[in-house]
Amino acid sequence: MPRGRPKGKAGDAKPPKAAKAPVKVPAKAQKGKGGDLGFEAELFKTADKLRGNMEPSDYKHVALGLIFLKHISDSFEAKRAELLADYPEGAEDPDEYAADNIFWVPKEARWSHLQASAKQPGIGKLIDEAMIAIEKRNESLKGVLPKEYARPALNAVMLGELIDLISGITLGQEKGQARDVLGRVYEYFLGQFAGSEGKRGGEFYTPRSVVRTMVEMLEPYKGRVYDPCCGSGGMFVQSEKFAEEHEGRIGDIAVYGQESNYTTWRLCKMNLAVRGIDADIRWNSEGSFHKDELRDLRADYILANPPFNISDWGGDRLREDVRWKYGPPPAGNANFAWVQHIVHHLAPSGTAGVVLANGSMSSTQSGEGEIRRALIEGVEGKPGVVDCMVALPGQLFYSTQIPVCLWFLARDRSNGVARNAKLRDRRNEILFIDARKLGHMVDRTRKEFSDDDIERITRAYHAWRGEAEAGAYEDVPGFCKSATLEEIRGHGHVLTPGRYVGAADVEEDDVPFEDRFAALQTRLETQFAEADRLTATIRERLAGVVVK
Repeated sequence: MPRGRPKGKAGDAKPPKAAKAPVKVPAKAQKGKGGDLGFEAELFKTADKLRGNMEPSDYKHVALGLIFLKHISDSFEAKRAELLADYPEGAEDPDEYAADNIFWVPKEARWSHLQASAKQPGIGKLIDEAMIAIEKRNESLKGVLPKEYARPALNAVMLGELIDLISGITLGQEKGQARDVLGRVYEYFLGQFAGSEGKRGGEFYTPRSVVRTMVEMLEPYKGRVYDPCCGSGGMFVQSEKFAEEHEGRIGDIAVYGQESNYTTWRLCKMNLAVRGIDADIRWNSEGSFHKDELRDLRADYILANPPFNISDWGGDRLREDVRWKYGPPPAGNANFAWVQHIVHHLAPSGTAGVVLANGSMSSTQSGEGEIRRALIEGVEGKPGVVDCMVALPGQLFYSTQIPVCLWFLARDRSNGVARNAKLRDRRNEILFIDARKLGHMVDRTRKEFSDDDIERITRAYHAWRGEAEAGAYEDVPGFCKSATLEEIRGHGHVLTPGRYVGAADVEEDDVPFEDRFAALQTRLETQFAEADRLTATIRERLAGVVVK
C-alpha cells in the first residue's frame, strides 16, 4: 500500500491541527475493560486528526511505536525511582530491571528527553536514535521497533503534537495502572487501525469480542498457550486477562507463537511487551507449515485465527507430513492443514479454538469431507477431537463481511480438565451453537458481541461439558443442541449448527457453492422437463382444434 506524503518537503507542509491539552484518563475509565469506548475513543480521534493525509497502514507504526516507547520509559522510570529510594547502587544495574521484566532505557531514549525535544525540527531523528539505543541494550527487542521517524514523509510538527498527546495518557497514574492504561490504549489503537485499513489491513487483528468468546470458552487458567499464526497477539492478551481475573497470576501462563509477516510480528512483540507478557514469539517468512519453529511444543491451549481459504500454502510439498493424521489436506485450501497442525500441537488433555471459513463445516471438495469425518469419528483407535461448533454472524471481522465459524477441539473428550475440575465424557456427542442472531452493530459495517452474548455462548458450552458452576445443560431450539454421533452421521458429517439446533432456515453462506449450484441445476432441469411436457400437451391439443 503506498504511503501518504504531505505536500511539499518535510517542515513545509501545513501544520496539523494542534492537539488538545494532554489527555488525563478519567477514574471511571481506568476500571473498565480494554475495549470500552471511553477515553480511548477520544484519544484515537485526536491522534487520527494529526495523521493528516498519511495512510493508516503507515501511521499505525508511528503512533504505536511512540505508545510503546512511552510505556517502557514509564516502567523504567518508576523502577528507577524505587531503586533510588531503597537501593541507590542498583539504579544503574540493568539486572535489577530485568528481574522485574522491565526493559533498560538509556538516557537518550527516555520519554522525558524526547518530550523536552518534541518541538525541535530534528525530533524524528531523535526518536529513531532512541529506538536504536533501546534495541542495542535489550536483546529481545532487536529488529522489533520502528525506526523510520526521520523520513521526509513524516512532518516534524505532527510528531511533536503526537508526543504531547501521548505524554498525557498516564498523568498521575500508579505504576500498575499506567501499564494497564497504556496497554488498553495500544489494544484499542490496533483495533481502530484494523478498521481503517480495510480488508487486507485488518488481517493482523482478531476483533476483541471474538477473542474474548474463544478465551472464555477454553478458560486458559494455567499452562502453555500457543497460536501458530498469532497476528498482533490479541489471543495472548485476553488469555492473560482471563488468568488474572480468575485469581491466577500473569506468570501462570507460558505464551508461544509464530507469525510469518515480519511487520505483524513486530506489532505483536510490542503489544505483549506493553502488557508485561513474557512470550516466545518466533518469526520466519516460511510460516508454521513449512518451518514449524516450535515442533516439539505440546500446548494446553491453542487459540488461532488462520487466514481463510488460502490456496497458495504450498501443500503439494507436504503430502507425507506427519501432522496429517486425519488425511492429507488439499493443496488448494489450507483450512484443514491449520486444523491438523493445531491438533498435532495439543497436549494429551489440550483444547483449542479455531476461527475458520464456513465452508469448512460442510465442504466435500478434494477430500475435505473425509478429513472432517475423521476429525469427528477419530483415527487409529482414538476418538474424535471435535467438541463444539459455533456459527457466528456476519460483519464481526474487519477483514471479511461474511459469517465464519468457531471450531473447538479437545484431545481428551472422555473427561478432560477445566480449571482443575474433571469434565464429563463427551465422546459420543458434539455441541452445536448457532450464534448468528447475536451481536449488535457498532458502526455502519461492523458488529460486536455484548457481554451478555458472550456469557450466553460460553455458559452453554461450560454447562454441556459438565462444569458445576455453569448449571445444568439444556438444548435450546434455535440456539444450541447436543447432537449424538449417530445424528451427525445422518447428516453426512456436516457440522453446520443450523442443521441441528432447529433454526428455521439455513443461511446460504452455510452451504458450499458447489452444493447450491448442483441443487439449482437439478431444479432447473426439472423445470425444463416440465416445460417440455406442457409444450407437447399444448401442441397436441392445438392439433386437434378444427378451424372453420
